[in-house]
Amino acid sequence: MQDITVRAMEIGDTKALAELDIKCFAVPWSEQAFRDEAENDLASYLVAVKDGELVGYIGYWRVVDEGHITNIAVSPKYRRQKIASNLLENIIKAAYNEGLVLLTLEVRKSNTAARSLYEGYGFLPLGERKGYYHSPTEDAVIMTLMLGDN
Repeated sequence: MQDITVRAMEIGDTKALAELDIKCFAVPWSEQAFRDEAENDLASYLVAVKDGELVGYIGYWRVVDEGHITNIAVSPKYRRQKIASNLLENIIKAAYNEGLVLLTLEVRKSNTAARSLYEGYGFLPLGERKGYYHSPTEDAVIMTLMLGDN
């Protein structure tokens, strides 16, 4: 995973993030949604950059002592290069260092690659949300990682 830099999201990243979301999701976030997240004191986002190009991101919201991962995305042309793993490792460390007790997320039931990634980092499937996703409609699996002695 050479030449990949992971850093905090900046307000100047919002356009590139919105463009990346269009490539990655059926229901992408707008540039304004990313701008709102950049200004949200309860949100933490990291981006992955390669040769000046934003190629991935991950973020979570702090809710009391828990973190809720909102999205993780990697540009289709950069997948299978451990970028998602790098982003996930960095966000887990950040959440632990902030004193959070757990991280949770929703993932499409059919997204076996993402579920396998999360399970590899200790996330456990703890429930489902019926009809959570749209385009197409699909259930979500709720996965949670307990953050050790926090």
